[in-house]
Amino acid sequence: MRIEQHTVDSIRAAMPELPVARRARFEAALGLSEYDARILTGSRQIADYFEAVVAEIGQADAKMAGNWVMGDLLGALNKDDKEITDSPISAKQLAGMLARIKDDTLSGKLAKKVFSALYEREGGDADDAADKIIEEKGLKQETDTGAIKAIVEEVIAKNAAMVEEYRGGKEKAFNGLVGQVMKASRGSANPQQVNQILKELLG
Repeated sequence: MRIEQHTVDSIRAAMPELPVARRARFEAALGLSEYDARILTGSRQIADYFEAVVAEIGQADAKMAGNWVMGDLLGALNKDDKEITDSPISAKQLAGMLARIKDDTLSGKLAKKVFSALYEREGGDADDAADKIIEEKGLKQETDTGAIKAIVEEVIAKNAAMVEEYRGGKEKAFNGLVGQVMKASRGSANPQQVNQILKELLG
């Protein structure tokens, strides 16, 4: 029996991408590690979900998307014995949250809170559920330099002993001061700005 080439080509075009090929593409096109690519192609449904998130936020942030899918999302789903197809968070909702990390609306810590709220469906089914949660819960990251500086100055004034320890060479004291600033800001201050302002004020 002889099968025409156009028939073979037609069948090949209709076949879904095989896991091995998809894994290789994730590594080559998205810059993922072999381990990450293997996890994200563990099932067709996981790979489809991941690619849907990447389609929303862009290939440049594929690594971040992969980390959230593999870590927080699959972790929560496994804990509840759910499949990715049963995820309370849609790919567009997760992408919406990641966009707020990218534009500095959310810090990593605040993003965890938004993720939990999304998982509990507190933002509803809308694609912009993350924005709704951020607004309703007041989870927007503080990036105003003046506001952060005021908090840092207050923390320095209230923690003289820790300040002296840092100036005496104890680096751990600096981390302690950062922790106090984050606590005073209820986790809303931008961590990078906190570090920079603290170093400037402590000399």
